Amino acid sequence: MISALLQSVFVIVITVISLYKWIIIISSLLSWVKPDPYNPIVQMLDRLTQPAYNLVRKYVPTVFGGMDLAPIIIILALIFLETFLSKLFVGM
Repeated sequence: MISALLQSVFVIVITVISLYKWIIIISSLLSWVKPDPYNPIVQMLDRLTQPAYNLVRKYVPTVFGGMDLAPIIIILALIFLETFLSKLFVGM
């Protein structure tokens, strides 16, 4: 029973990580076309991604040649976390 509970929690955590990766990708793509800042979807994406961007920008200079690399750094960190947790759970 505990194993099933842990497996369910693990699946939810991996799904949230995967969903957040897609939110970062969509937000990055939208930033190239300058959408309406008053659009509720754009505001929601901004509220979901800006805290993570600000955390990365606080420790790493992310703008090189006019291009912000914070989304790429976050996606790589999420991929690492997803892989690490998958390997950790398989080892249990």
